[in-house]
Amino acid sequence: MSIETIYSIFKQHPSVQTDTRKLQPGDLFFALKGDNFNGNAFAKQAIDAGAVYAVIDEPAFEITGKTILVEDVLTTLHQLANYHREQFSIPFIAITGSNGKTTTKELVHAVLSTKYITYTTEGNLNNHIGIPLTILKIKMDAQIAVIEMGANHQKEIAGYCEYAQPTHGIITNCGKAHLEGFGGVQGVRKGKGELYDYLRSHYGTAFVMWDYNYLQEMSSGITSIIKYGIANADVEGRIVSSEPFLEVEITKGAGTGIIRTQLVGDYNLPNVLLAVAIGKHFTVPDEKIALAIANYTPSNSRSQLVERGTNKIILDAYNANPSSMKLAIENFARFHTSGKVLMLGGMAELGEESLAEHKDIINVIKKDEWSKVVLVGGDFLRVEHPFISFQNAEEAKEWFRKQHFENMHILIKGSRSMKMEKILEP
Repeated sequence: MSIETIYSIFKQHPSVQTDTRKLQPGDLFFALKGDNFNGNAFAKQAIDAGAVYAVIDEPAFEITGKTILVEDVLTTLHQLANYHREQFSIPFIAITGSNGKTTTKELVHAVLSTKYITYTTEGNLNNHIGIPLTILKIKMDAQIAVIEMGANHQKEIAGYCEYAQPTHGIITNCGKAHLEGFGGVQGVRKGKGELYDYLRSHYGTAFVMWDYNYLQEMSSGITSIIKYGIANADVEGRIVSSEPFLEVEITKGAGTGIIRTQLVGDYNLPNVLLAVAIGKHFTVPDEKIALAIANYTPSNSRSQLVERGTNKIILDAYNANPSSMKLAIENFARFHTSGKVLMLGGMAELGEESLAEHKDIINVIKKDEWSKVVLVGGDFLRVEHPFISFQNAEEAKEWFRKQHFENMHILIKGSRSMKMEKILEP
């Protein structure tokens, strides 16, 4: 069956599902395969649950009149997303980077939504399955789309660009994340830089954090560049305060004045400046830009400020890599308060660099005075340090419960696999 024919079916039933547990009557079911499952085996279950069709790639699971047999289900999903994308002539903004992708995406969406019908990635559906599903959720009334792109190896972003076809793009930064897959920091820059490569060859627009020399170099040759940063940029700003919430004064490029955010950490300055720059580029009024950023509240364990009794807890447990961990610790160290507790989980996907990177974080911790330091799991268990140590978040949770802290500031951070948010569970 041709992709045009499948698309005509999709137009009648514009809801795609890859998980039978979430399937609703009227959905199209795409029977994807994984390392530990074969979606084809769930085709009948999907049909019985009300799917109008199941797209499969193994003849043994065909059901007459109810299945669509293709060569490869994942490839067909990408082709369908690309065909849907080509029906739009609106801005498609792609966001990638080592740190801050989701927060940046949410800020940009908040700003643009004040003026435009804006569709964006839900949660962190930013991979080879989430991106096509995001594109397929964009309705024909869309005026702008914002697509988050995650990656842990080279050629991944390039593949996403082929079917998402971004007209605008942002690389938030290139740090020490997914070193195992990318093969080092230079590999990270090459992999993330695939977005710039696409924009360069398709005459797109890049929003570039001009304070980062490496992004200046990587973006060279792109026809249209909009710069944001502390200096020498189209949109400039400075930190007024960041204890605990970030306050930013826009000093050039917009008349928003001081924006009082609900973001914790001065490392969010670039994210705020970008949201302002994009708002200005798309002619969102200054007052709407400022209000949208001020009203944005982070969620899902991303730099959230959680108050428990007399304690203030920075919960940043959604993810961690050496770059973001170092920034979070240094930001926390600058707080003008006594009684600071660090509870840090191990960092994943660092390959051969993992032990060295965990040792470096321990050296960063040693530069400041802390009431308590707790290191949990991962390669923190394999390096020497003088701090409290636990195998997992459950053990750390038991310790935390017995401390009966009062009037303390606590930073909880770790890679997703560490599930450090469990420390705060009842």
